Amino acid sequence: MEALHACCAGLDVHKDTVVAGMRLAGGGSTKTEVRSFGTTTPDLLALSAWLAEQGCTHIAMEATGVYWRPVWHILSDGDFTLTLANAAHVKNVPGRKTDVADALWLADLLAHGLIRPSFVPEAGTQEMRALLRTRKQLVREQASHVQRMHKTLEDANLKLSSVLTNIMGKSGRAIIEALIAGNTKPDHLLSLVERGVKAAPEKIVSALTGRITDRHRFLLRLHLRQIDALDDALSEIDAEVERGLDPFRQAVSQLRTIPGVSDLTAQVIVSEIGTDMARFPTAGHLISWAGLCPRNDESAGKRRSNRLRHGAPWLKTTLVQCAWAATRKKASYLQAQFQRLRHRRGPKKAVCAVAASILTAAYHMLRDGTFYQDLGADHFRKTTPEAIAARLAAQINRLGFNCIINPAAGEPVSV
Repeated sequence: MEALHACCAGLDVHKDTVVAGMRLAGGGSTKTEVRSFGTTTPDLLALSAWLAEQGCTHIAMEATGVYWRPVWHILSDGDFTLTLANAAHVKNVPGRKTDVADALWLADLLAHGLIRPSFVPEAGTQEMRALLRTRKQLVREQASHVQRMHKTLEDANLKLSSVLTNIMGKSGRAIIEALIAGNTKPDHLLSLVERGVKAAPEKIVSALTGRITDRHRFLLRLHLRQIDALDDALSEIDAEVERGLDPFRQAVSQLRTIPGVSDLTAQVIVSEIGTDMARFPTAGHLISWAGLCPRNDESAGKRRSNRLRHGAPWLKTTLVQCAWAATRKKASYLQAQFQRLRHRRGPKKAVCAVAASILTAAYHMLRDGTFYQDLGADHFRKTTPEAIAARLAAQINRLGFNCIINPAAGEPVSV
């Protein structure tokens, strides 16, 4: 097989070392050289200088945790064409021998064009992605502290969640702060409840009559302090995101028009897929990369599994969240799609299909610079009237009647 690149290199990246395998083809022969470098900045600069000195033009490395990122950032400043390889794809390429070093094997695959590059966004998109992923992690930590606070209240037999929908709302927080301060009289705690609470006063008093100890107060104080600290951190992240949002503001405003997509989720989508859709040939490629299409696992004509691929979990969870919100928008295409699939495939698969539709719309909107246009809840009836008529006629036939469909033009048709 003819080599596409005369001089290329493969990098086997570890936590403390980077093994570089150089492949140089010319004059009817191929020379290889392997060197090891450290992962500190001076060592990586030395790696970049050595690759440039050897005339290397193309470099491939596997996505190993977070260790590849510093290597990528430093090498991207040089005149190299970088390729990030998916380890699972490289493993599936046949022909490898056990005595071949990982770095040389990557270099050999790269030279012959057998590595499918992974998507690596631009530096600005990577920074936005890091901020929003950190924000999501902090929100999860905050929810975890709220759950622990709920368990502490239950242990003290204080049924606060039975009378309040949100124990961290205005009424719930005031009651928790009073409990921490030592005010445990139910009548006093009842006076802290806002007027909008639907529960009856007698039920609230009964729910707030418990046996709270100093240990319970200590745990409540600890969790409340952590929740407040996370609130401050989230505010700082939101301010930092706002400062770096200018290059993505137009894309966010476009995605915001999709039902179920808020400002925050639009920012997450843009940070995960970027704004340049040229790297994805079709919307189907983007959906596959996100992990929203079922896998094709068949053997001997039997389908063994159609579960979703792992894909991009940060993007996929956000899209599913948007899909659940979109299913509640009345008289919309996405709600009609969900209702149409839910009875046959179940709600979970139906909402994944809606998430794929949202991502498809986002792909075309970002590619063409357009805004969302809803197809309407009657879209499926307009596009497949014959199928709908045949299905309804079949139901009538099963009831023991003979159904004849009269088209708008032509002879009657018996079904």
